[in-house]
Amino acid sequence: MVNIIINSDPRYNIDRGAIRTVVLVSLARHKIVGKVELGVNIVGDRKMHQLNKTYRGIDTTTDILSFALEDTQATSLQHIPRVGFVSAPDKVLRLGDIVLSYPQVVEDAALDGISVEEEIRSLLEHGVNHLLGIHHN
Repeated sequence: MVNIIINSDPRYNIDRGAIRTVVLVSLARHKIVGKVELGVNIVGDRKMHQLNKTYRGIDTTTDILSFALEDTQATSLQHIPRVGFVSAPDKVLRLGDIVLSYPQVVEDAALDGISVEEEIRSLLEHGVNHLLGIHHN
């Protein structure tokens, strides 16, 4: 069972079913099965800007952020051993959260000449990859 928690401001026109489908297909592509949980949050530019500033030290907005519960990239705290995903007592693999800025998604889709739904799909696939520790160069 995959639990996808979707949070969105009602003013953003999103298709929750399509979001669930994209996430499920992305997880299946990587052979992630069983009890899994992740969040998808659709926010505005002001919130995305705040998140970037707080967590990345970047004073701007972006289209997507991923917050994995397991930091799969090298850490500056090299003395702390990496143990991988920790098994929760309830046996649920909690991957983390994906945050999309809806205004940025709309802008990016227009620039790329694609639909907002296609842009959301592409960004969600990208975000799931990050939650799974698959990073781009």
